[in-house]
Amino acid sequence: MQDSLRSNVRLAAGLREDKHLDAESQTRGLEALARFAQRLAGFPKTHVRVVATNTLRVARNAQAFIAEGEKILGFPIEVIAGREEARLIFSGVAHSVPANEDRRLVVDIGGGSTEFSVGTAFEPELMESLYMGSINATLGHFPGGFIDEFTMKQAQLASRREIQVISAAIMRSGWTTAIASSGTARAIARILAEHNDGDGSITAAGMRWLKMRLLAAGSIDNIDFPSLKRERAINLPGGFAILSAVFDELAIDRMQVADNSLRLGVLYDLLNRLALPEAAHDKREDTVAQFEIRYRTDLGQAQRIAALATALARDCAPQLDNAPDDILRFIEWAARLHEVGLTIAHNGYHKHSAYIVANADMPGFSRNEQRRLSLLILGHAGKLPKLARETMPRAWWLAAACVRLAALIYRSRQKLALPPLHLSLEGKRLRLACEESWLASNPLTAYSLEQEIKAWQELGDARPFNFAVVSPVALAA
Repeated sequence: MQDSLRSNVRLAAGLREDKHLDAESQTRGLEALARFAQRLAGFPKTHVRVVATNTLRVARNAQAFIAEGEKILGFPIEVIAGREEARLIFSGVAHSVPANEDRRLVVDIGGGSTEFSVGTAFEPELMESLYMGSINATLGHFPGGFIDEFTMKQAQLASRREIQVISAAIMRSGWTTAIASSGTARAIARILAEHNDGDGSITAAGMRWLKMRLLAAGSIDNIDFPSLKRERAINLPGGFAILSAVFDELAIDRMQVADNSLRLGVLYDLLNRLALPEAAHDKREDTVAQFEIRYRTDLGQAQRIAALATALARDCAPQLDNAPDDILRFIEWAARLHEVGLTIAHNGYHKHSAYIVANADMPGFSRNEQRRLSLLILGHAGKLPKLARETMPRAWWLAAACVRLAALIYRSRQKLALPPLHLSLEGKRLRLACEESWLASNPLTAYSLEQEIKAWQELGDARPFNFAVVSPVALAA
């Protein structure tokens, strides 16, 4: 069964000059989420993905709104970066147009940002996001809703100036087909089809005709086309100015229009994550593999730590709240990326690694996911108070402990004949069972584990659990 529910919230219209989301727009957004919550009731959490785009990327009070929204919706809300949005849009478009070998340029004009992507098949090779959208362009260049030659020209020039930064790279990319995928583009295509019985595409000649019609209207209130809904008309001047700038700056004569974009791309991304292991194609895994190559990580060391850290975590699987499989994947990814910061400096490399992971473009990962991964990497070495300053659920503290212990045990960077190791968590007691004879023959590791016990003790009341090393016999008892 297929179903859809749409609510035009215009969240970007509530972004004040101080980059705070006003109360009215927050109310509209939360009311829309309440409607979605009713439709999503009963869905498994692994089968729902909620993404937020530009407005919540830039709003300074976004976290408070997201926290309230998650309570209402019952699912986590992920803020995705601009280039990740462009990747997902390209995927959605690619899955909604006939398959061919064309090299496509996809442009999506949203309310607060415009995404550009170029690629073939289902994966883009170039992705960009610009802070200009139909809502902020309309509010910024057409105050009071008035449209004249001067305001339209200013809006077009401002948009061209933004596109100019990326236009050379796009022109070099060698695209052969241009596709627009936004609501603005679909509205313009319908208007042009009504005017000249076109084929549903947008042409440069059609854009010139529409400009004359908008100038003749003189104001947003006077825009009147049979197929144009009022909710789309109030943002049309800004959206038109941006699309016109795209045509001019990239020398486009004709653009096809796609019916689907971001939502379909998110859906296919989710389906890939849910696929059976042999058929899965999680973009996040591709990104981690690419980072390993780019930052020349020690694959052997990373694999040793990943294997031990995930094994320790599986020992405590019943204690991993909500989605243990997901946490296990983050533990593995943290182990594989924990040394990317070595490309910057050896001293404090874990901080550099965490910074890279938190701030780099990582296709497939939301900002929230990058932050979680960054915290696991930051916490794998050094003191623990830095993690205590963050809001981390108990399960993620346990994940951090697993990565720390694995990195500690393999500090020699060599293959080791390890004894049976078992990690258990009962209440606030986290205990690592290890043969005393092995510790006696590896005094440096034994010393490091003693220091690790002290590190957790130094957290005081902030510690999520007490860590200890015991013998297997003691643990069994």
